[in-house]
Amino acid sequence: MSASGGTRAIIAAFLANTGIALTKFIAWFFSGSASMLAEAVHSVADAGNQLLLILGGRQARKKADQEHPFGYGRERYVYAFVVAIILFSVGGIFSIYEGVDKLQHPHELENWWLPMLVLSIAIVLESFSLRTAVGESNHVRGKQSWVQFVRHAKAPELPVVLLEDVAALLGLVFAFIAVGLTVLTGNPLFDAIGTLMIGTLLILVAIILGIETKSLLVGEGATEADHAKIERAILDGPEADRIIHMKTLYLGPDELLVAAKVGFHADQRLQEVSTATNVIEQRIREAVSAARVIYLEPDVYVDPAAAAPATDAIVIKGLE
Repeated sequence: MSASGGTRAIIAAFLANTGIALTKFIAWFFSGSASMLAEAVHSVADAGNQLLLILGGRQARKKADQEHPFGYGRERYVYAFVVAIILFSVGGIFSIYEGVDKLQHPHELENWWLPMLVLSIAIVLESFSLRTAVGESNHVRGKQSWVQFVRHAKAPELPVVLLEDVAALLGLVFAFIAVGLTVLTGNPLFDAIGTLMIGTLLILVAIILGIETKSLLVGEGATEADHAKIERAILDGPEADRIIHMKTLYLGPDELLVAAKVGFHADQRLQEVSTATNVIEQRIREAVSAARVIYLEPDVYVDPAAAAPATDAIVIKGLE
């Protein structure tokens, strides 16, 4: 994901949610709609989340230091995880609480046309925000399905904004239907049910975000496609016999660590091994641009069949 693309989607979502939140609070104040209040709090939470994503991006750009020698790239994962928690606690739980309260203490709607008008405008504005997020995502998701993109994206901002926008749009539709049914039937229970549906939706989205971001925080390796590219880059030339073992780890959304023990010819001199290692590193960087931190350990490969039993832990990932 390009930094500018992600930032553009975040800013578009922030501006939309800030404006929508203000109008929703006004509509709630004059109408007393529980669904409208739930949607207003939802928009406030979303706007705060977008500010957190921007802050996370700024923190991640700090230079590496002695305390954090691999840099601060994972700050973006931390802030995305905080977004999931806020969406769950502020948006979801509050909406559930408000819906239960309105079930127990129904409140007649006043000035019903106002929340209907605000919700209609909000649906249009939220659609533009979602359209921006979809457009920016299409630049980086390639042939992946939307589910694969959300599950496997290493940069968390666009998946977070996408899920938030989808949840916001569905929440607005739920609120519109709930308020509409309340107006048509005169039964305020529909408004309370709409609030509960909004809260449930937010909690589900927060759980999905939390699960996916937790995986990034724990540490994910290269995708299968990039892993294969790195293996080919190591073995494409005449320098190395094989890969004895290799591990990868994303230090941040745009920075991949590659560590590999590579088997070289037994008769090569130190200078030849050093030159060959530099050539292999260059090929890896050309094959996978995110591979910025590379550690190659040269070794002489020993066939496990001819070695002592103690060496059977060596895993061969390369080809002859």
